[in-house]
Amino acid sequence: MNMDASARKTYDLKIGRVLEALAKNGMKACFAETKEDALKLVEELLNDGDTISCGGSVTLSESGVLALMDSGKYNFLDRAKVNDPAEVYAKLHSCDAFLTSANAVTEDGELYNVDGNANRVSAIAHGPKRVIVIAGKNKIVRDLEAAVYRAKTVAAPANGMRLNKGTPCAKTGMCIAKDGKMTDGCDSPDRMCCHYLVTGKQRVERIYVIIVGEELGY
Repeated sequence: MNMDASARKTYDLKIGRVLEALAKNGMKACFAETKEDALKLVEELLNDGDTISCGGSVTLSESGVLALMDSGKYNFLDRAKVNDPAEVYAKLHSCDAFLTSANAVTEDGELYNVDGNANRVSAIAHGPKRVIVIAGKNKIVRDLEAAVYRAKTVAAPANGMRLNKGTPCAKTGMCIAKDGKMTDGCDSPDRMCCHYLVTGKQRVERIYVIIVGEELGY
């Protein structure tokens, strides 16, 4: 995203508003200029020996967080290393920390996530002592309507193609619901958009959101 100085300042102000809104909603929120800065923040939030896990995320891979999780410093419950992912899913809610990205972050300080198996959205909603969310600036959207649209028209097609799914969006590059509605008529057995979670006001401070000043993930 190429910006002139004026546009850059405007976008920086938007990130500032998002951080304030997240904090108002009971989530710890901070800004990392680069993915390397974000990685350092994540490391500060984790303790050696913590039991940790994560949802599938391109952002975690691109930022180096996934490599950190697999460094041997932590008890990493990695679904990619077991024959049956359900073995990991059953233990997610007792983790010290669950790491993930978000499909979108609204300017009102809400996180929006869509899931196929519900392991990710369920862990965000309840269970792990800490949830650490790393989101590139490209995930910021105006409101929940824009979040739904982004998930359907950007995240789902990109992930469908990456994972070689048999969904319409993976085959054509666009959601079957061109208007980005939540109910889209997709009846593929590979459908990824099955569970929807809006994370708004938090009663307990357990969610940490790191907004990164770079584009990461889908």
